Amino acid sequence: MSAFEFLVSRRAAVAGGAAIFLGVVAPAFAEKASSGKVAIDELLAPNALPDVVEGKADAPVTIIEYASMTCSHCAAFHRDVYPALKKKYIETGKVKFVLREFPLDPLATAAFMLARNSGDKRDAVVDLLFAQQKNWAFVDKPLDGLANVLKQTGLGQEAFQATLKDQQLYENVNKIRDRAAEKFGVNSTPTFFINGDKYGGEIGEADLDKIIAEKSK
Repeated sequence: MSAFEFLVSRRAAVAGGAAIFLGVVAPAFAEKASSGKVAIDELLAPNALPDVVEGKADAPVTIIEYASMTCSHCAAFHRDVYPALKKKYIETGKVKFVLREFPLDPLATAAFMLARNSGDKRDAVVDLLFAQQKNWAFVDKPLDGLANVLKQTGLGQEAFQATLKDQQLYENVNKIRDRAAEKFGVNSTPTFFINGDKYGGEIGEADLDKIIAEKSK
C-alpha cells in the first residue's frame, strides 16, 4: 500500500487534540518546569529530513518544537504565541527555532509531507495549515479540505496527489517522529526542547518569556 492509499484509507481526523494514530492525547498546558534534558548536540544531530531553521545559527537559545498538524494545542501555540516569539526573539537573534514533524495520525503526516514538498515555503505552509486547521482537520472529508486550503499556495490536484504518493517522503516524516519517541521520549504534542530541557504541552507567552530569559543568562 502506498502512502497515499494508506492516508485515504484512514481519512478520519483527530478531534480535540486526541491522537488516533499513536494513542496519546496532547496535554493542554505546558509543564512549568523541565521534565528532562537531552544533550543539545544529540538533539541537533542529522535527521531523516533536514531541519528548517529560523533565526541566527549562533543564537544563545535553541527551541525545538515537536508538533502535529492536527493537534489543536499546536495550532493554538502557533496562533497565539509564535508570532510574539518570532518578533521578540527569532528576528532579534536571541532564539533559533526549529519545528519538527511528530504526526499523531495519517492526516497530520499528509499535511507535513505537503509542507515539506513546498521547499523554502515549508514554514509558510505550516503557518497556513495551523491557521486554517478547522477547515481541513475537523471536516467530513479532510483530504479534500487539505487540498482546498493548499490551493491558496498554487498547489494543484495533480501535485497534491503526487506528493502523497511519495513513499520515501512519507517514511522520512515518520522517521523523524519515531526518532523523537525512541531517543527523546516524546509522546505528545506540542513538546518543546529549550536548550535541551524538555517541556510538554502548550506554552503561554509569559511562561516562554521566563524560560528564554533564564536560558539566556
